[in-house]
Amino acid sequence: MIERPAPIAHGRKKWPVDLGRAKGRATLLASFVLLALAISAADAGPLSIVAAENFYGDIARQIGGADVAVTSILNSPDRDPHEFETNPSTARAFARAAVVIYNGADYDLWATKLLSALSSPPRQTIEVADLTGAKPGDNPHVWYDPDTAAKLAETLADKLALLDPSHRAGYQHRLAAFERSLKPLAEQIEALRRKNRGMPVTATEPVFGYMAAALGFEMRNAGFQRAVMNDTEPSAANIAAFENDLRSRAVKVLIYNRQTTDALTLRMRAIAQQSGIPVVGVTETEPAGEDYQQWMRSQLEAIDRALTH
Repeated sequence: MIERPAPIAHGRKKWPVDLGRAKGRATLLASFVLLALAISAADAGPLSIVAAENFYGDIARQIGGADVAVTSILNSPDRDPHEFETNPSTARAFARAAVVIYNGADYDLWATKLLSALSSPPRQTIEVADLTGAKPGDNPHVWYDPDTAAKLAETLADKLALLDPSHRAGYQHRLAAFERSLKPLAEQIEALRRKNRGMPVTATEPVFGYMAAALGFEMRNAGFQRAVMNDTEPSAANIAAFENDLRSRAVKVLIYNRQTTDALTLRMRAIAQQSGIPVVGVTETEPAGEDYQQWMRSQLEAIDRALTH
């Protein structure tokens, strides 16, 4: 019998599977994927943080160090922050940010509107007023509350560690250093409180209100201050009470917002000066060349000098 060759099978030849070799290839592939991810993370560079106000940006730099790149939108103490208008560069910064920090409590509504308009929101957002419990209608100047900076720093360190776990230790190390740096400020506040508790003072706006409360001051003319803050005309009774406090020297210092002035607040400052009442200027924006701690301490030193002149 003549043997005929077996018919040739059409299609791809099936080789016996070497399970050990296949497993090795899978492990190698997984290693390559992990390596690629690590390289990609390294190439991504520092995390982008956008802060609506520069004092929050400064705190972000202190916590993030070289692992973050911070952009602050409101950064000039010579301009009225309430007159800020958004522009394309601000919108682009928000759109590219990994983290956005803003004040909230209706202080920076432009930031809230920008965030709601983004098609892809930032990976993390921090509304600082939420950390303090302040709501729309409350005094929004929460950065003058002595507890705010520590709350923001802790929250930010946790969020950065979630986004960038490989640098968690660095964030925690810088957080601890930041918290230590706040201790001299807390001691300064306590010393002033012991010395001046119950001291009657007044202000053109409630910018310094949370710090004044921490110092134990008796803050007068709240109705006048709120009207100015909300860009409305104070009542005749509020104006008369404010002028009387200044002319009769019923208050020991006038705290004056140097960034927002109008004819009425300028008049109150002039009356205070004529009456021999010290005027201490405060700002809503951190000055250039100072960090948050220096800014707070310099204003407290000015208050102390005014009350001991």
